Amino acid sequence: MKKLATNWIDYEIIDAGNGEKLERWKTIILRRPDPQAIWPIDHLNKKWNNNDATYHRSKSGGGSWQFHNKLPEYWTVNYKDLIFKVSPTGFKHTGLFPEQAYNWDWMMDLVSNSNREINALNLFAYTGGATMALSKAGANVVHVDASKGMIQWAKENMKLSNLQDHSIRFIQDDCLKFVLREARRNHKYQAILLDPPSYGRGPNNELWKLEDNIVELINACLTILDDEPLFFLVNCYTTGFSSTVLENILKKTILLKYPNGIIETGELGLPITTDNMVLPCGIYGRWTSK
Repeated sequence: MKKLATNWIDYEIIDAGNGEKLERWKTIILRRPDPQAIWPIDHLNKKWNNNDATYHRSKSGGGSWQFHNKLPEYWTVNYKDLIFKVSPTGFKHTGLFPEQAYNWDWMMDLVSNSNREINALNLFAYTGGATMALSKAGANVVHVDASKGMIQWAKENMKLSNLQDHSIRFIQDDCLKFVLREARRNHKYQAILLDPPSYGRGPNNELWKLEDNIVELINACLTILDDEPLFFLVNCYTTGFSSTVLENILKKTILLKYPNGIIETGELGLPITTDNMVLPCGIYGRWTSK
């Protein structure tokens, strides 16, 4: 099942292909690599050269930005009532994954219509797009990420969206270790969101590899999921990790413990303005009660 984030005003994929995407972030145009955009494009199209900055990959790994126009250190984009800081980083990213807006809308609807207090846990929470969406909808949110810099960025997004007075706890920690401690403390959550990387390390150099660790983490999360959950959501960007694999994992984990629920998996995407195509942006798997 393909789900598109179509409600953006401040973000747009102008074109994509030949391993790149051309994006508009409010008024700033960025050109970045994208491993999914392998179809051909017409490089005679002048719009590809009319950008403010281009990210060039290095043969030795990593890469760097070439700025064609002077840009601010950061700027902001709006998504409905939420405001996020955007800044070109040294590892290609900008601090926001716009396709996740589809999940934000879905989670906000569930929380706002739940008619009960919702404690939500956001693991691998990055700069807090989902955290702010959940908080805006009325959830109490625990935001966990291993990176001190990303935690700070998320706090800035909290202030930009005027959510300082909402219940958000920021935790810098290895996600699995945090979940295991929460289980020992008998803390429960009605909603849990996982957005794990393909590969990474925790604050104490803990190794994370999605294929090796995802089932263990999901099973650990089930020990702190409430007896009456609202939702359980997993996002995945790992190339070659299909939505069918994720569906099978969820059937063998959460559906065994909560059989009175529905699993849905599929692909997230963003519309491409130029030719009415879609850029694939990872997969999702989610459980909700019937």
